[in-house]
Amino acid sequence: MPGLKLTIGASDSDRTRPIASGEVTIAGVAPEVTLMGVQALFNKQLSSHVFDACEFPLATYLRTLERPERPYLAIPIFPSRHFRFSSVFVNKASGIAKPADMAGKRIGLMVFDMAAAVWQRGIFEEFYGLDRTAPIYVTGGLEAPRTGDEHPQLYPEKFKVERTDKPLAQMLAAGEIDALYTARAPSTWPSETVGRLFEDPKTVELDYFRKTGIFPPMHILAIKRPIVEANPWLPRALYDAFVEAHKVARARMFDQVALSTILPWALESLLEAETELGADYWPAGFQKNRAMLATVIRYLQEDDLISTDFTPEDLFEGADILGT
Repeated sequence: MPGLKLTIGASDSDRTRPIASGEVTIAGVAPEVTLMGVQALFNKQLSSHVFDACEFPLATYLRTLERPERPYLAIPIFPSRHFRFSSVFVNKASGIAKPADMAGKRIGLMVFDMAAAVWQRGIFEEFYGLDRTAPIYVTGGLEAPRTGDEHPQLYPEKFKVERTDKPLAQMLAAGEIDALYTARAPSTWPSETVGRLFEDPKTVELDYFRKTGIFPPMHILAIKRPIVEANPWLPRALYDAFVEAHKVARARMFDQVALSTILPWALESLLEAETELGADYWPAGFQKNRAMLATVIRYLQEDDLISTDFTPEDLFEGADILGT
């Protein structure tokens, strides 16, 4: 019997390729999987909603829950995580040596309400004393002007936000902005004028993890709500498949016959990460992520990006999912 036809959009990673290739199957589903770059994926989904299930910006998903129709329902799968301490770049002449020094400075970023920026604003205020409203935020394209195809952004009134058509990477090198929050390293780094705020980000990230137990997720997996309502078994089927795909990705790291990446010590890096962060440092499921979700909800509220006092349980539905 043919399965439910389901279009799935995701970023191209070792966690998603086993689903796309069919190596990992989804019970009851005949998937059509498209892997693509993150920004293009989000622009396509948030403007045209082309995929039935999609890797979704975490902060944006929480904002959809405030809409009357609540068009998506997530499952506790987090395809992308990143500490992002390594993603803060500074002009070396700016006088910025620590996060608190960014008060009153001009900070560039591509998307104001992206999860990475939500985490950075929240962490820098909570742990480093940088009032999230103290900087001036400058939004624009990293290496070229934004093309206008990005999904709509929200700019709460309490923040000072400017828009530029100049490339942020060049503005940072020229001193027109003092710092840059970016998921992609700018082309002007490393250079005589541009450095990273944290020269040893790994040490800082490990310290943060030891304090909080959080490896911050950037994305979540979300399904169009009408499809879930018609097929209530689907969230658990997708959850189980993506958990299995993650296991496949980890197991593949141990296959050293031919390196799958250009990193000569990729397996050693995995083993080191599991030693430092714990064997299940990238957890799926609700229970192991509840405290993290409470934190990101709080950060979004403090940003004025959401006004509802959500609980982590509000992000999901069904005892079989909430019990994971």
